[in-house]
Amino acid sequence: MTSIAILLTCFNRKDKTLSCLRSLYADQFGVNVQPAIFLVDDGSTDGTSEAVKSEFPNVNIIKGTGSLYWNRGMHLAWETAAKLNDYDFYLWLNDDVTLHKGAISELLNDSSKKPDSIVCASMQSSVDGSITYGGKDLNGDFVVPNGNPQKISLINGNMVLIPKSVFKKVGMLDPIFPHSLGDFEYGMRAAKQNIESYTASNYGGICDSHDTLPKWCIGSTPLAKRFKSLYSPLGRTHPYYFFIFEIRHFSLITAIKHFITIHIRVLFPSLWRNRSTFFK
Repeated sequence: MTSIAILLTCFNRKDKTLSCLRSLYADQFGVNVQPAIFLVDDGSTDGTSEAVKSEFPNVNIIKGTGSLYWNRGMHLAWETAAKLNDYDFYLWLNDDVTLHKGAISELLNDSSKKPDSIVCASMQSSVDGSITYGGKDLNGDFVVPNGNPQKISLINGNMVLIPKSVFKKVGMLDPIFPHSLGDFEYGMRAAKQNIESYTASNYGGICDSHDTLPKWCIGSTPLAKRFKSLYSPLGRTHPYYFFIFEIRHFSLITAIKHFITIHIRVLFPSLWRNRSTFFK
């Protein structure tokens, strides 16, 4: 019997969370897979916990502080699961994903082909089926599923399978990052320990892109609001956390350079036409 802990975090999007869980239960894990679901509700006020408890009483609901955001919420879900049991696999899953039927079985099958590796499922647009999230190369370009696992350098955390062997070496998502960068950082931290990451053979589900420019990159936003956006956990490139990320995985010179250019971009956003590879 294969045990798998499925990790989610949510905040005030009850309908999406319930839709994700419905697709998860409809995935039909198979008789040889024993799932356990851990959901962090980070202070929702829309009745998410109550609705989940009513429809899915087997889901382990963990109350957050209200200020965890994605990465710290996922860390809490993972920490809770790992304390409860020594699972064979841990699956990161965003609560706005609608899984394709059989997606988890396919991830497990890909993992059997690439043991002791991370497997990242790609997501599709509900509008045109194009890729929205998934594995990327170092240039930040998506690696499109082609029916076989393909090696990647960066992972989006929407749907990612972590075997126990990887968890034992790499640990959990680093809670120093509140929202963004934690998924990229995890994959790169794993790579430093010679652990490879792969795309799943096929798309894992539907998840529409939220990849729009943050307010701090938009010149029409008043300057004070641009700085507020930059230093928000949702600003995607919070200078402090981005500095830590680049110190770890690039160099001090690169980190200092980008710390400066990020602030120049806040002052003069029209000078930039494209986003950085690591903007999430």
